[in-house]
Amino acid sequence: MNILLRWIFGALILLAVSYLVPGIGFASTWSLLVTVIVLGLINALIRPILILLTLPINILTLGLFTLIINAAVFILASTIVKGFTVDNFSAAFWGALVYWLLSTALNSVGKQS
Repeated sequence: MNILLRWIFGALILLAVSYLVPGIGFASTWSLLVTVIVLGLINALIRPILILLTLPINILTLGLFTLIINAAVFILASTIVKGFTVDNFSAAFWGALVYWLLSTALNSVGKQS
């Protein structure tokens, strides 16, 4: 049940991101749901490897390079899922940032109750 709730909340957050950030969109509800799964898999499998490989740059930038990695993850997800569109790197950057902020806020609210 917990996985299903995370999937639904992830879809709602991505839907909010598509409304808040111009340049990010979904062709259908199914592409939104598939994007949540693909983003989860990329964040679990590929993102840790990217962070480890870019550790020297991350140390020099005091962790700010992680924002670039998150934008790259958004672009990678848009190339995998056909109905998920990210127009440019700027949209991916701001979309990843808003996604992170909303999911962090939702996780903190969920831990308090």
